[in-house]
Amino acid sequence: MQISAEISQATKQLLERYSRAHGVKKQFLIESALLHHIQALEELPAGVIIPPRLVVTAVGGRKLAELVGKRQKPTSALVELMRGVD
Repeated sequence: MQISAEISQATKQLLERYSRAHGVKKQFLIESALLHHIQALEELPAGVIIPPRLVVTAVGGRKLAELVGKRQKPTSALVELMRGVD
């Protein structure tokens, strides 16, 4: 069966680069990726799957930049988690 789909130039370049670097035919890579993705969609809870692209508003983007730019002291829960404390 043949499927036709429009993809971005960036995605096409990634596909071709990976195909060449790993000696994998593009057809095999695409089918494997589709099977992997569909299996994940069927078996994992919807909240676990992170979309490959997130759309952020200008206001949201500024808020994210502000939060990421702040240096905050880690919470005690995070410190315990990183130390492996149960």
